[in-house]
Amino acid sequence: MALNIEDYALISDCHSAALVGRDGSIDWLCLPRYDSASMFGALLGDEDHGRWLLAPADPASTCTRSYDEGTFILTTLWTTPGGSVEVTDFMPHGDHRADVLRRVRGVSGTVEMTEDLRIRFGYATTMPWVRQVTTGGDHGLVAVAGPDAIIVRGPALHAADHRHAARFRVHAGEDVDLQLSWYPSHREPPPALDVSAAYATTAEWWRGWAGTCTHEGPYRDEVVRSMLVLRALTHETTGGIVAAATTSLPELRGGSRNWDYRYVWLRDAALTLTVLLSHGYEVEAQGWRAWLLRAVAGDPNDVQIMYGLAGERYLPERELPSLPGYRGSGPVRVGNGAVDQFQSDVIGEVMVALHAAREAGVAETEFSWPLQRALAGFLEQNWSRPDQGIWEVRGPAREFTHSRVMVWAAFDRLVRGATEFGLPGPVERWTRLRDEVRGEIEQRGFNSARNSYTQYFGGDEVDASLLVLPQVGFCDASDPRMLGTVAAIEADLLHQGLVLRYRTDAGVDGLAAGEHPFLACSFWLVEQYADSGREAEAVTLMDRLVGFANDVGLLSEEYDIDAGLQAGNTPQALSHLALVRAADAIAGCVSEASTRDPADSL
Repeated sequence: MALNIEDYALISDCHSAALVGRDGSIDWLCLPRYDSASMFGALLGDEDHGRWLLAPADPASTCTRSYDEGTFILTTLWTTPGGSVEVTDFMPHGDHRADVLRRVRGVSGTVEMTEDLRIRFGYATTMPWVRQVTTGGDHGLVAVAGPDAIIVRGPALHAADHRHAARFRVHAGEDVDLQLSWYPSHREPPPALDVSAAYATTAEWWRGWAGTCTHEGPYRDEVVRSMLVLRALTHETTGGIVAAATTSLPELRGGSRNWDYRYVWLRDAALTLTVLLSHGYEVEAQGWRAWLLRAVAGDPNDVQIMYGLAGERYLPERELPSLPGYRGSGPVRVGNGAVDQFQSDVIGEVMVALHAAREAGVAETEFSWPLQRALAGFLEQNWSRPDQGIWEVRGPAREFTHSRVMVWAAFDRLVRGATEFGLPGPVERWTRLRDEVRGEIEQRGFNSARNSYTQYFGGDEVDASLLVLPQVGFCDASDPRMLGTVAAIEADLLHQGLVLRYRTDAGVDGLAAGEHPFLACSFWLVEQYADSGREAEAVTLMDRLVGFANDVGLLSEEYDIDAGLQAGNTPQALSHLALVRAADAIAGCVSEASTRDPADSL
């Protein structure tokens, strides 16, 4: 059975990622890309759906683990009655290969290790053809099925019941290296890597990247780890930013809210871009903008809300009977039906991010501003359409207030691009549309009886996405209407102190009711508290939220308060970028307090 979600750590080469369990088993691995079919799928089933276990043979062994500082190199210290070993797991960066390296280093005494390898290509649909090989005097195991092949080097493996196993002893001061390398099956296996050299290169790259993070103030460690997560989820070659490394981890165990997040949502990627820009990562901004130009090229009427890593448009949702689901929570899905939805807020998030890039000094190209004007033309014709909203509801389309606010933000950034940066365009028309959208929001999206903005026009429900209104400049965090909205959210959506996205029992999303608090929404509330003068409450909630991260600093999508467990896909980009924004807001309070004139308090 799969471990608790928080028992997994991520390793990544910025092309794909693996989840390594606290028990030493790699239970999720898709190569060569994040969205490739799994070869280890135990996360969504059990060990017979694919895994690679490496751990002491003694069941009494215990472990502690951590990332090497500033990296995604995982070190696990195992202690047994007979001695201790360190296992270092990482995916080499920068060599244009797809490898997983595992080094066992003897620390004290002698430890017997066990290795259990179960290869299941194609989401556990295909048992590979396997053969033993010898390369350069080293043992190797080659597994081939269809287009996929891997070679595993290390201690000699022996076949048993559709798996391969080994036992070997590691003495103090001794290193034993294991390597898994993926390659297209029509080619020859790649040569073995120098593990020490790969470690040095990979560690240097990660630390160099993390070292440029500009955040100063409280929660720096959490911010740096979150920035590393966002980088680990960014495909280095294409620039696409996936929403999470996994598919179908349930938002509610036993429920059906199991989605594939290994794609690039324009919304999530744009929000990630804004956070990267605010912390000094302009190169990533340029890479993402180039990705965007390629992905949405063509008729603006064909713009989608999500794409594949290289801009692929065809992402049909389907169910996989080959995987039973995380602890039996099916179905397992690949692709995502939201690709066919209309979500008007997405263009707003893109415009906000591209304007942030301008403000950060990223120059427009001959294509980037024309693209924004083309998107503006589409929005002019479609902004009043009901849509599926930020939460991609599968119920009827509605006039969601958050969506309209992001339409307002899109026209606002177009106006500012023209007036502040001298970019050409029909600024008077954009200004008129911006004001028209605002007027409609204030008239139809605000419920005077509740003194609150509402989830959708004409309703009386609230939605956590309304916390975004001050973030995009629609209103001030201390505006009376916003404060009334916060009070309504606190009354309706707080569950044991954490924020639900909306009341699922209201039936707006067309799915069965029930889910856990959404971590990004609670971080949004931290930001709102900090920006509206409720600093103590912001810090209290922030301390609680960062405490939900696992032992290596990772957050999933939601949190099951009753069970004390993470829920949903992991690690979740939106959770981590919201953490960064919340920490920035608290840092702003600290900075403001430090520069405040003491006479102000007299």
